[in-house]
Amino acid sequence: MPTGAKVFLILVGALLPLALIALFTTLQTTRTADTEARARLRAIAAESSGVVDNALGNQVSQMTRALAALEQNPHDAPSCTQLAGSFAAQGNVRFAIADPQGRILCGQRFSLPASAASPHPAEMRVMFLDDGMAIRLAGAMGMTATAWYPVSALAALARPSGFVPDYGAALVRGDEHLVLRHLGGGESPLGRRETVRSELSLDNVALEMSTPGAPITSPLIIATVLLVLMWIAAAAIGWFVVDRLLIRPLRRLRTSVGNYRPGEVLDMKRFGAMPAQEIRELGDTFQQITRTVQLHEADLAEGLVRQTRLTREVHHRVKNNLQVISSLINFHARGAKSGEATEAYASIQRRVDALAVVHRHHYAELEENRGLELRSVIGELAANIRATAPERAAGLGITLEIEPLLVNQDVAIAVAFLITELVELAVNCNPTTHVRISIKGDPESGERAILRVNSPALVESAELVALLEGRYGRVIAGLARQLRTRLHHDPLVGAYEASIAITGRP
Repeated sequence: MPTGAKVFLILVGALLPLALIALFTTLQTTRTADTEARARLRAIAAESSGVVDNALGNQVSQMTRALAALEQNPHDAPSCTQLAGSFAAQGNVRFAIADPQGRILCGQRFSLPASAASPHPAEMRVMFLDDGMAIRLAGAMGMTATAWYPVSALAALARPSGFVPDYGAALVRGDEHLVLRHLGGGESPLGRRETVRSELSLDNVALEMSTPGAPITSPLIIATVLLVLMWIAAAAIGWFVVDRLLIRPLRRLRTSVGNYRPGEVLDMKRFGAMPAQEIRELGDTFQQITRTVQLHEADLAEGLVRQTRLTREVHHRVKNNLQVISSLINFHARGAKSGEATEAYASIQRRVDALAVVHRHHYAELEENRGLELRSVIGELAANIRATAPERAAGLGITLEIEPLLVNQDVAIAVAFLITELVELAVNCNPTTHVRISIKGDPESGERAILRVNSPALVESAELVALLEGRYGRVIAGLARQLRTRLHHDPLVGAYEASIAITGRP
């Protein structure tokens, strides 16, 4: 039987009773307690929201009628008396009806925060304050009616009748909250809350009530203990089975494979009896692999020698072909009949020389495979550029300031071409200019370096712009994309700068 099936059957047989008992007890207890708590909270919330909605709605209606009556007759005492009697039953609730000039026509004066702006005509606005809630109505003729409800009055309205458990209540509107009663007990790590929100008919205000969730009872504690015991039992049984059937045999097999040396053949008999069929098959597979390795090791060594010779031959032929191309370009350049053709041949030869320099250094570093050393590559490239410069550029000067850095072949080719293009661009702008080339490691990143080509001829000018648009711009941009970087041009000092990837230092 496979080891996985053995482990599965053992764990199922040992843990199934514990798992069923713990699962049934936990689900049943939690479901019952949560159902009772939700039903009780819904009943409380429905009762409280109905009382608050009716009380506030009636008083808003009375304020609306009184405001309309006083707008018609500011001396209508019966309307004011009726409204005062309605508010007097709630003790510390205050109201006031004021004319457009702020004179109190009915009620008593009280202050509200400056942020409590008046609503538009015939509009109602509910405002949450630090110590209560205000309702303000605006009449059609500029008069306002305001009622202020302290938190204690609102809490008394929202209190359910009869015996109720500990609860919390708050008036909410969007992100605004006015806490009427805090839920006792505070926050506890195991605390749970049930919350119900009931909408009121006042300016999108809702009454939110919450009660504690189901308490931690004995059935829940027993279920938790059973789950912990089940986890411990599963860990112990699983560890014992896996250690006996898998870990120990695999450890012996790993030690033998770790000590393997090419040319040897593993002897599975020295491991003794293997309890797991898969490990026995794995050991036989390793034994067969060692036999195959022993048979093919000589062929691989011979193939490596043959491949090394072939690679050297390829590099040698590429180097010879680049030299032939350079010689042919030089031959045709000597036969050119115009200075423009001669310069064109020289420009092509400089690019071929740049590729040849990189290839020659790559071939020299092939045995160690560390990468190309930029200082020697750029040094030879600068010498070739000066040697193939046209006669009108006899005063060309190139200064190098390059740190010892290593790059791969792709980066070296792109850098060589980019330097060649920038130097030729500078020469076409000013044949006797001086070019300074520097490559320094980036202090912020150990895997990149900063390439900078600086020359007075690269200061922004009409001739430079024309050359970039006509010939050099697309080539330089393409080389920057090949380097996967952005080429920055400082037109004031005449400098091109780019970040290039490096592989290390020699």
